[in-house]
Amino acid sequence: MNSEYKICSRCVMDTSDPEITFDENGVCNHCLGFDTITRPTWFPNEEGKERWAKTVEQIKVAGRGHEYDCILGLSGGVDSSYLAIKVHEWGLRPLVVHVDAGWNSELAVANIEAVVKHCKYDLHTHVVDWEEMRDLHLAYLRAGIANQDVPQDHIFFASLYHFATKNGIRYILSGGNISTESIFPKSWHGSAMDAINLKAIHKKFGERPLRNYRTIGFFDCYIWYPFIKKMRTVRPLNYMPYDKAKALDELERTVGYKPYARKHGESLFTKLFQNYYLPNKFGYDKRRPHFSSLIVSGQMSREEAEKKLSEPLYDPDELEIDISYFCKKLRISREKFEELMNAPVHHYTDFPNWTGRYRFLKRVQSIVARMLGRNIKVYS
Repeated sequence: MNSEYKICSRCVMDTSDPEITFDENGVCNHCLGFDTITRPTWFPNEEGKERWAKTVEQIKVAGRGHEYDCILGLSGGVDSSYLAIKVHEWGLRPLVVHVDAGWNSELAVANIEAVVKHCKYDLHTHVVDWEEMRDLHLAYLRAGIANQDVPQDHIFFASLYHFATKNGIRYILSGGNISTESIFPKSWHGSAMDAINLKAIHKKFGERPLRNYRTIGFFDCYIWYPFIKKMRTVRPLNYMPYDKAKALDELERTVGYKPYARKHGESLFTKLFQNYYLPNKFGYDKRRPHFSSLIVSGQMSREEAEKKLSEPLYDPDELEIDISYFCKKLRISREKFEELMNAPVHHYTDFPNWTGRYRFLKRVQSIVARMLGRNIKVYS
């Protein structure tokens, strides 16, 4: 734990990550980890192009005889939208799924429609039971933990796996990428897939049963889907020189995509959560890991990042509008909102979770890898 403030000399990660460490040159462990662990798995070059071409052929072969050969979640954000138009260019036949958890902005809906129309995709929208989602959101707010986005993120990924299984699809395409998301402090929150944690928080703080909200458990994530169903999650953007600014420009030119004022502006909940809840309640500014990712991948200078960090997270008038909408949507008073904001904070590990199981699985993975003489990865 850090007792005094310090910031990395290379990126803009600082001691808001309580587990950050620095070398003798003031470079943080996130940058060092990127150089030694992450960069070797990133292929924004000709090698990546060749690797991805082979994967595309594998996807097409696995999908023969099926209506779809892969599944793609489309949120309306830049990453998933750009991936959607690339998938079209590669000649793949994706089952395109959008999960409506109740917080879509009007602009997000318009962007999704523009992408789907351009690519001539059939869009399958899963609308989450709002009363259950509302109850889960309130349970997480009462728990006072940092990762308030779990209710949305978990149902998004769970829906993709359920849709994939139902349609006999083995490949899930993810817009997650090293270029813009390589750095994130693990200390800030746990896995969005941790159904044990989700159910424990809801059991303690929820007020109604989750009959329609579908989850996937530890066995599903690490045994059933990858080894029994032989499903793979692949991240195509890691096999090309993905530049978010250039991707946005291409989306604007080809499909009439409209940019959001902020990162994750496609979700009204995520906007308030990242730009108000986290900084004010926990001191976490998610711009720091985002900008740091862009710095180490060569898309932003440290000086530019520092300049952007000096800008306010919210316009005061816009903040009031968003808080008012948030309270109305969740049917709580402004007083209750302030009470939740000022309540004691907790860490996700204050509640039952699957971290112990995951660590055990990693140990088994390490033993098996040594026995087989090869590298086997288990992703969190």
